[in-house]
Order: sequence, then structure tokens, then C-alpha cells
Amino acid sequence: MELRIQQLSKQYSNGVQALDNINLTIPAGMFGLLGPNGAGKSTLMRTLATLQDADSGTALLDNMNIREQKDQIRRLLGYLPQDFGLYPKVSAYDLLDHFAVLKGLDNRKQRKEVVEALLHQTNLYNVKSKHLGGFSGGMRQRFGIAQALLGDPKLIIVDEPTAGLDPEERVRFHNLLADIGSEKIVILSTHIVEDVADLCNNMAVINKGQVILTGQPLSLIAQIQGKIWKRFIEKSELAACQQKYQLISSRLTSGRTLIHVYADAQPDSNFEATQGNLEDVYFSAMAGLLSGPAALPVQRAA
Repeated sequence: MELRIQQLSKQYSNGVQALDNINLTIPAGMFGLLGPNGAGKSTLMRTLATLQDADSGTALLDNMNIREQKDQIRRLLGYLPQDFGLYPKVSAYDLLDHFAVLKGLDNRKQRKEVVEALLHQTNLYNVKSKHLGGFSGGMRQRFGIAQALLGDPKLIIVDEPTAGLDPEERVRFHNLLADIGSEKIVILSTHIVEDVADLCNNMAVINKGQVILTGQPLSLIAQIQGKIWKRFIEKSELAACQQKYQLISSRLTSGRTLIHVYADAQPDSNFEATQGNLEDVYFSAMAGLLSGPAALPVQRAA
């Protein structure tokens, strides 16, 4: 199973170029799509989920054209959008059973087995009779994954799934995604770097509708080792440092401003080397210091 996206572009009526010649090859396994809000991630996810058409380009799931064979694709698709609406006065079991009918599970006994298995898998079986309006944010997201897994999909798309979750629910959700299986294509669209670092074998960074970096997280992290330098500064020094160095990030740490700078050699004696991580990769790519879908092709997971 492989998803090939070739020269995909989409411009909205207000003139916003949401997708600009997107090219990606996504193998089976967890694939992270990182980018800031407004980068085009949700537009790409909706396009792959057959909810809207691109202006040009193609997306092929194996040999099936997503635009031309929507019915076939939908039978193989599981989708958890960023904004997932639920009927608040319906129980988890009843709504999941309803979705199962819509997915074509007509046999009542088989459908009951599938629904109960998914409620167990998402740790919702004990609250299956509870109305969805009483679910926490994390429980709603786990229910969203349950409905996305109906019909044993081969392509699963989850858009910003951990936004707004507390740390405990985020860990639960990570564990659930990790258990889905390596034989499916699971696309995790997010602006949270840690989600990709924790879960994904392959990834891409998208910004302003363009793919600016692809690769395997560990390989990309290895490329920046020896090039990330840190230093504490006063807040008043930040603007001058931005002018003087290739500053990729700054944050408050224990009341002080910590900056990370990208450089081949120590910028000056005030800096010390630091172990680069995926966040440094992301910020380096956003600053234009790392690039290359062509130079860093996405590789099939071992």
C-alpha cells in the first residue's frame, strides 16, 4: 500500500494558494505532516479524504485515483477531521453502530462484534451507554478514532488529533495510534512536533502550501547534529540576536530567554553546543536552513 501525491495544487476563491505543487510518496506506517496553522495541512487532508477536489495534480492510492474513484477510496478510508461533531444525546454505542451501518456492515451480529471490539480498543467500552455530550475532549477523540477504524480502512487520516488534550489523554491517544498497525497508511497532520517525534517513521514539513522538507525523523535529526547552539540572553537582546545569528527558536525557560541558533561552527564563546531534536529540525526548515523533498526522499520503513 502506497499513496503517491503528484503536483497537487488548490487555490480558493479568495485567492489563497492553499496547496502549491505538492509532491509526496507516503508508504505504509505512521506518516507525520508538520506545519503551522494555515500551512495547507487541512486542505491536503480534505482533498485526500475526497471531501474536495484539487485544481490540478493527482493523488493515487496504489492504482486508484482519489479524484476519479471516490467511492472505492471511501471504502478504504478512515477519517478523523480537526472539528469532529457528535450528537450529544446519543450514546457511544448507538452512534458507532449507526456509523457501522453507513459503512456497509449490514449483518447485525457481525456489526455488534466490530463495534464492541472498537470500543474495547479505544478504552470506551465501560462508557458505551453514556451520552457523547458527557465525554471529555480525549474521550471524544478516541471515539473519533473508533469511527475512523470502522471497515478496516487501509488509509487513515487524522487531522490535529491531540490539540487541546491534557497530557494524560495525549499519551492515551498516542498509544492508540501506535497500536493501529504498520500495514495501514496513517497520516497524522499536526503542528505539534512531539506528536511526530513520538509516533512517525516518516514525515514532511509543509508551509504556505508547499512541502519544504521530507525524510525520516531520526535521519533528519542526525543531519543537524553539531549545528545547533544555545545561549541564555536578556529579553532586550533578542532583536539584536535575530539580526546577528541564524536564530531558529527562542523560549522562556525559568524566567530567562533561551535561544537556539543554527551554525556550522560555534557562533561565539557565549554559545554552547546542544543536542538537536526534531523541533530544531522543524524550526530550521521553517527558517529555510533545511530543505529538500528531492534531496531527502521519504523511505519505506524497515
